[in-house]
Parts: sequence; C-alpha cells; structure tokens
Amino acid sequence: MCTRAHRPRNMRRLQVLLLGLLLLHQGCCFEFVIDGEWEDEMSQTQDHRERHKRAILTSEEQEDFEAIRGDDITVRSYKVESRITSRFSHTIVRSSVVNSGSNPQSIAFNVQIPKRAFITNFTMNVNGITFVGSVKEKTVARNLYAQARARNKAAAIIRTNSQDMETFKTEVHVPSGSNIEFELHYQEMMHRKLNLYEHTLHLQPGRLVPQLQVDVYIFEPKGIATVKASNTFGAQFADLIKVTSTKDKAHIVFKPTVQQQKKCENCTESAVEGVITVLYDVNRDSNAGELQVSDGHFVYFFAPSNLSPLPKNIVFVIDVSGSMWGVKMKQTVQAMKAILDDLTIDDNFSIIDFNHNVRCWSEELVPGSSIQIADAKRYIENIKPNGGTNINEALLRAVQMLVKASNQKVIDPRSVSMIILVSDGDPTVGEIKLSAIQKNVKRVMREEFSLFSLGIGFDVDYDFLQRIATENRGMAQRIYANHDAAEQLRAFYSQVSSPLLRKITVQFQEDSVAEVTQNHFDKFFSGSELVVAGKVLPSESNTLTSFTMGSAARLDIILETDADTTELDAELAKQQHSFTGFARQMWAYLTIKQLIGERSLATTAVKKRKITQRIMTLAVEHQFVTPFTALLVESGDATERLLADSPKDPKHGCCSGGSSGLPPVRQTLVYQPPPWVHTPTPTPTTVEVLEGPKEFIVPQQVNLVDNDPHFIIHLPRSNMDICFNIDSKPGHILNLLSDSGTGVTVNGQLIGSKKVNKRTYFGTIGIYYQPDGISVIVSTDGITMTDGRNNHSFTWGSTAEIRQDGIRISIVKNSNVIITINNSTQVMVLLHRVWKKHPVNVDFLGIYIPNENQYSPLVHGLIEK
Repeated sequence: MCTRAHRPRNMRRLQVLLLGLLLLHQGCCFEFVIDGEWEDEMSQTQDHRERHKRAILTSEEQEDFEAIRGDDITVRSYKVESRITSRFSHTIVRSSVVNSGSNPQSIAFNVQIPKRAFITNFTMNVNGITFVGSVKEKTVARNLYAQARARNKAAAIIRTNSQDMETFKTEVHVPSGSNIEFELHYQEMMHRKLNLYEHTLHLQPGRLVPQLQVDVYIFEPKGIATVKASNTFGAQFADLIKVTSTKDKAHIVFKPTVQQQKKCENCTESAVEGVITVLYDVNRDSNAGELQVSDGHFVYFFAPSNLSPLPKNIVFVIDVSGSMWGVKMKQTVQAMKAILDDLTIDDNFSIIDFNHNVRCWSEELVPGSSIQIADAKRYIENIKPNGGTNINEALLRAVQMLVKASNQKVIDPRSVSMIILVSDGDPTVGEIKLSAIQKNVKRVMREEFSLFSLGIGFDVDYDFLQRIATENRGMAQRIYANHDAAEQLRAFYSQVSSPLLRKITVQFQEDSVAEVTQNHFDKFFSGSELVVAGKVLPSESNTLTSFTMGSAARLDIILETDADTTELDAELAKQQHSFTGFARQMWAYLTIKQLIGERSLATTAVKKRKITQRIMTLAVEHQFVTPFTALLVESGDATERLLADSPKDPKHGCCSGGSSGLPPVRQTLVYQPPPWVHTPTPTPTTVEVLEGPKEFIVPQQVNLVDNDPHFIIHLPRSNMDICFNIDSKPGHILNLLSDSGTGVTVNGQLIGSKKVNKRTYFGTIGIYYQPDGISVIVSTDGITMTDGRNNHSFTWGSTAEIRQDGIRISIVKNSNVIITINNSTQVMVLLHRVWKKHPVNVDFLGIYIPNENQYSPLVHGLIEK
C-alpha cells in the first residue's frame, strides 16, 4: 500500500515515498520505492515568494548524489552512449546491478539529464521480468497507473531539478541475489552558443565499476570543424578521454579500468564524479545555411558569419534592493564592468538601478566612449543595495528611454535596441501584480525593442521573467547565485553582444513543405544558430530549396540553398552509429518546445486547451515525456505498472492529476521559444516562392576579359569582335574601367599558372563605387563587400542577393556574380574552376561588361565603350 512521509510544515520541500508490491513467480514479492518532490495543499496559501521557489538539490545532496545506490550491491556495468546526428542527440544510460547482500534491500537508479531533454523511454529488467515504457497522455497514463496501484502493483517515478540538470530517480526493493538492469533513453537538440555545440553527460556511479564506459558518436554530413572533450573528474583523467575524428565523424570514448577509477592507488572509492563535456562545431560552406532532408522531413540550420555587427542600444536595468546585498551585488558589479568594456563607440547605452525608487545613471542614451564607460563603472561601484523592488516602474522607464532616443533619431534605424533586466526577487513596491506588469510592458514596447531577463537565484519568479522576455522578443536565463555568477552574467551577455542580422525570414517554394516550425526571427546573434524544420511534401523533384531574407548593417540579403531529398538517407544507412530518425524527431522536438512557449502566452483557456491537445498528440506519436504526457512502464503482461511523470506546473495548474490520487509535483523549467524570436504565428503549409537571383547567360554582345587574359570587344556598328591580349605579370593590377563621372572603377589583379613564365589569369576583380564609398572584391574564394565601416563576406557556395543603397550583388552558386550599380552599370564576373590537382592551371575569373552600360564622357581604361 502507499504511504506518505511528512516533514514538518515549515520545511520548504516534502518527500514522497510511494510503495507498491510487485508479485513474482511462486508468490514471492518485492517493493518499488520512488523518491520525488511535491507541494501539498498548504502550498497554495503560502507566501507570495515561497510559491516560486524551485526544487533543487542542495549542495549536500549534490555531493551525496550517486547514480547507483545500495548498501551491499555489485554494479557490474555502467554505460552511457550518445549518438549525435546533425545536432540532435539520442542518449542511452544502462546499468546492470546485483543485490550481493544476504537480505532484501532497496537499489536506486538515478540519472541527471539536461533540462532541455525529453525522456523517451525507461525499461527495467528485474529477475527476468521486463518493464517496457510507452508515452501516453497524462490522464490516460495516470488512470492506468491508478488501476495498477489499486491492486498494489504500481510505483511512481518522478523527476526533480538540479540547476541545469534534472534528476531522474527510481528505487527497487529486491530480494538477495536479484539481478536488475536499468535503461533510460532521452533526446535533445544541441543549441549553438558562442560558436560551439555542447553535449554534457553527468557521470557519478558512486563506486568502482568493472565495466564503466562512455561513448559519444557524432555524425555531421557537412563535416566537423572542431571537436574536443573535457571532464571535471580531475587532471589524472585528462588522457583517458580519447577523441578520434574524420571529416564528418567523431568518436569520444571514456573507458577507465577499475584501478584508474580509484581516488588513490589503495583506495576503494571512485574518483569518477562529475561531468564529461563534448564541444564541437561543423563546417559551413556559405552564409546561406545548411539544408538537410531525411525521412520525409527537413531541417534548416542558419549560422552566418563574416558579417559586420549591427550597432546596439542597451539599457541595463539592475535590481539594487536589499536582497541583492553581499555576494550577488559584488558579482553583478564585477560582471557589469566587464560588459561595459565590450561596448564600442557605435553602441549607445544607459544604466537604470532600482529598489523602491528608480534612478538613472543617464537620462538619455550615450555613446560607448571610454569617458562614458569609465563614469558608468564608477556609478555602479558606488551602488549600495537596500529597500524594496519596483520592477514595473524600472522597466517602463527603460522603454521610455529607448522610445525617446528613437523619436529623436539618436539611434540608427538598423541598430538593435534591447533592455537587459537583472533581478533576484519579485516586485514588492508599486505594481506588484505580475500579470499587470507584463501587460504594462507589452503595451509600451515597440516592435523593434527586445527584453532580456536574468533571474539571480531562486527567490525570483523565473516563469514570469521567461514570459515577459519571450513576449517582447527576448529570452530569459537563470543565474545561479554562487561563486561564478559573474561569469554566468558575462557569458549571457556574450551571446547577445554581437547581433549580425535583423528580421530574418526563412521560406520555401510553394507546395514543397508543410507544418513548418518557427520561421520568422527577430534577430540573429553571432555564434548562435537558427533552426527551422518541417515536413517535405511529395514532389517529382528531388531538390528542396530554401530562401532566407534578413537585414544586416546597411544592407539587405536574400540567400538561397538547396538539398537533394534522397542523398542524406542513403548516407545515413551507411553509418553504423548515426541516429537515422533525427530529422523527424527534431521536427517534433522543436514543434513541441515552441507550442509549450505559445501555451505560456495564450490569453484564453480555449487557446490553451487547443495547444495542449496538439502537444499531447505529438508527444505520444514521437514518444516524448512532456509536462502533458507521462511514461507508463509496464511488465510484458501489463499487470505491473510504473509511471514516469514529468512534474506539473504548480502555478498554472495544468494536468493536476487530482482524479488519479497522485500527489502534485513541482514543475521543471519549460522551454522558452528559441532565443530572440517573435512569438510563433500559425505557419501556412506552403509559402510563396521568393524570386532570387536568376542564372546569368552571357549576352552575345559584351565586352569581356577571360582566360589568358585576352579581351574580346564587340563593335556593334560593324558587327565585329576584336580580340587582343595584355602582356603582364602575376600580381600586377590592371585598370579595366574608370569613370570619374559616375564614380565607377573596375580593376583586375593577375595571377599566374602553377608553372613559371606561363599564362596569366585574373584572380581578383575589384569594383569600386566612390559616391557611397562601397567596394566589392570578387576572388576565386568568395565575394567581399565593404563600405568603410562594415565588412561582409559571402562564398561561392550558395546563391544570394545583397542590396545596399544603389548597389545590388547577385550571386549564382559556383557560377557567376553580377554587380549592378544604380540600375545603369553592370559588371559580371564568371568563376572558372579547375581540377584541384591540375599540374598547371588554377582557378580564375572572367569579366563581362554589357555594351548597354551607361557611362559619362570621362570613362577610360582597357575596357571602355
């Protein structure tokens, strides 16, 4: 039967012991004991602050954590295997344990998993009886569980929180000599931060294990640029983590012997206690992104680089109430000083600090000059925390500051404006109703502004910070109030300190895709990645094409990329350790995460119910344990059942499960929509096709320079072509065209073949437009555009169109680029590729100038009309 063990009411958390009897062959039995955290009915009347605290492991509990727990047991093996394919991971944790004691005892299996992950399965074999999991709607699973519990044939499995990880816990009470095998599966998408993907595995077996092994297999179709692994076990383990990699695959293995696991030579305790972290990045052919198609689904990854950052306008809003006194304030000041040093003269900023009052370091935005930064540092160093918390007025003052700067044309219309809020508590002064604050901020925020929220510690209502940030095109992050809080603040700022693009839209050809995930993004920050997924509709074509539009510093771009719809599946079939279902699961993962974010912002109960139903349908189909589904673990004959239940949200009351008789449990942190994005709007099953750069066919009547470089000039009156050569040396720069009247200049730099005294070719073509100070440099490696302040680079690997003022650059993938100036002058450069190992020839460029170009009478050069 089930019993409750209560701590005193004034204790912050309650422990639940749910006991169930599982009948075995020949009438013998054993018990399941499952540990979890929950709030009883009294929690609803607790203090306003208390209801927001999260269930986390204390430092003592963290240190006492063991993956396998028991007094007299033998752990035969503990193995972790992750398969990462195209940034999506499937991780399996397996352990084999024997009760070596002479008496029955409880054996625990605990796994720490990332908060972003979804559990997909849990199986357990106890003395030959196998329990297999399946994800069901939470009400269905709980009803089935309740039926089993009524027959004393059930136990519950509940997850708890521990900073960036969740702890999956279960215990089984077994007779002496029993053999138990545990196996947990979970999946997650790798998020790119600061140019790297991070995969973290928590390893703490708690004892010496004869077979201890970790394997991480990575397969990236476009190739792996860098991969490395580290651990927190200690320096003696550094050489025990082996990393091997090829062009597109990597294998990380950790397989210490029993002797190598020991804390010292004669010790019986294990030193394997900590985290293995794998960091990697992929190769990128171009700024147009990477489009992958597999299993009837597509995934589009967009992570451009080589673009000049957009200028920033930032208002820092810092909580200086009494609760920030001490370490929190010291670390905030330390982080702010480093953040201020990162600002440039092109950035504008100000600082607002608030307690029960609101103060401004500067009433207006000021440039990030060295003088202003030094003064701002002195200001924050002298802050003395005290008083209450007036979040509402502080945020409204920050918005007013940005609005004023925008109205007075102080800020560049192409710049990025953001508010960064740092707080450790709930409002206590002024407007304290969270929903009212959320509405107030939403009402005054402009479309071009974003709000980023940083919650320090666990006294703050993180869900509120998450909602208010997401609703205003930003994101929230929890900062853990420990010794490295300053580093956490700096790391967050690093993620948003370099915006490269605004208003990004990803579209596809009409009738080619359906059920597309979020495809409109407010901003793209350097080092991150935008991901769009969807279903591929049946088509006679084997090619899927995407179009990405965005605004960079002073220019607008359209990027085009395509993918073969059959190629990747054929390649995955050849890979021994790939995750073949990655595209399908990633689409479901993104869709569910975004729906959970939408649900948190839904304004009516009807909308919430519709979103909840869709989440449950997808989660059951793709076997994800979410806040609205549960994992029912059953024996083969379905007579014994366990319930793996994602904790509920204590404030929103979703899926309370009251009818099942299960106690409520605390909610894990739910996903916010991807960083810096608009709230998703319903995506049509098809989208209009964008008209990108068209393939260029060389006109019959042009002036061209090609090959060695010989010049062909068409004389229209006599309808004749004249051919002549220029004898020059590699490195020389030839003035092909110069027109001081229109401000257009075209130069070409020569390169030579691989053998001395042989033919010369054009290796670089430069087009300069003096009125706007714009230059376009075309080489065999790529195309670079500069305007004196900004520098943007593009490769030949994708079709793209770039516009800035009167300049338009149209790139056709691996073929040609057309530079059009004020719709009156065109320069066309053709790319010639040769065999890389050719003994003589090299890649070179050809240049084509139409006779229709409009020049002034001042034009001259080797090519002139």
